[in-house]
Amino acid sequence: MDAVRVALLREVLAGTEWLGATRRFAGAVRASAVAHGGGLLLVGTPEYEPWHLAAHLVDEAAWSGTPELAPTLVRHAARPSDPAHLAVGLGRLAAARRGETLLVVSPDEPGAALLERVHDVRRAGATVLALGPGEGELTAMAHEALAVPEGGELDLDTVQHLVSAASGENAVPSGRGRGRFRDRLSRLAESLTAPPPSRW
Repeated sequence: MDAVRVALLREVLAGTEWLGATRRFAGAVRASAVAHGGGLLLVGTPEYEPWHLAAHLVDEAAWSGTPELAPTLVRHAARPSDPAHLAVGLGRLAAARRGETLLVVSPDEPGAALLERVHDVRRAGATVLALGPGEGELTAMAHEALAVPEGGELDLDTVQHLVSAASGENAVPSGRGRGRFRDRLSRLAESLTAPPPSRW
């Protein structure tokens, strides 16, 4: 989903709770990753890997000048022969420490094995954020969560697009008056005319 489609989606969602909710959650992702500076880890479930969100966050990190937003995608079935950005396995969660942020994306309540790893990450002092069904152990463990109930107005993929777009735009330094508007317009024009990122 490109910037134009995100803008159109936001117009459609104007007046709903989703714009504020996704911006608040994106703010939590950005604030945690930037303030702690320890890195952003992104993990899904064995059945659902958020590689698309990872790719969008990498783009937003580059476009907004906020490298801390570029996540490390942690995969359940990573193999040493995979490209470097896809070869990080679950062992990375065991190494998570204070200052790092773990964003868990799951369409349903994760299984016991992943929940145990997330619990260990939190106990080690890392910040845990959750994007998923909005109830259960994962939500209870998370420092911040955004609920995307199954069968709701929006699906998980659409919400991820809104969150990734908001995480980058909110990273734009605040300013005043015309300068700020022109800067944002210039950045938008650059992002729309830039060549597409390399495929994951």
